[in-house]
Amino acid sequence: MSSAARPYRGISAEDRKAQRRRKLIDAALDLMGTVGTDQATMTAICVRAGLTERYFYENFTRRDDLLIAVVDRMADEVRETVLSTLRATEGDAAERARVAIEAFVRLLTDDPRKGRAAILESSALPALRSRRHELLRMFAGLVVTQARALFGDEAVPAPRDELNALMLVGGLAELLATWLGGEMHTPVEDIIDVATRWFVTGMRA
Repeated sequence: MSSAARPYRGISAEDRKAQRRRKLIDAALDLMGTVGTDQATMTAICVRAGLTERYFYENFTRRDDLLIAVVDRMADEVRETVLSTLRATEGDAAERARVAIEAFVRLLTDDPRKGRAAILESSALPALRSRRHELLRMFAGLVVTQARALFGDEAVPAPRDELNALMLVGGLAELLATWLGGEMHTPVEDIIDVATRWFVTGMRA
């Protein structure tokens, strides 16, 4: 067995590599969410993570790949937050939708680093913009699926459901971008209320 593959302090080489990957993503998220993508250089990320560049290249071929991994992690966290909230919430469709939307909005506003990375900085580079576009379409699909589950036969039929979902997801992203950028000082509750009304009126026939 090579020294690289030998367990160290009870942790396998594979697990150590995964830990280093998480540290790099954590560091990149922190930098993207505070000083911005331009300052999230490979060197700065490695310093923040406490790792050498050797470990950067162990996991990523270029900085853009790491920044995309940050955006993907945020997308996973958003999706799991929304779905787990829906599973744990009782009430009518509108009430459950509001709680899920609130969980999403709070996730990105209670920790502005996450909001900035997911909403603002995700359009800072061509590679990130491309991934952001893909994720917006994915979340529109999630909205369609959950609307059908919540509203049943009352859900808006295709193809209008996808169009309305894209309007909702894109509009909410722009609304949060304005709020996170400091251009809007309305209470977060107002954003949640508006998004809930758009969901209920736009996704139910």
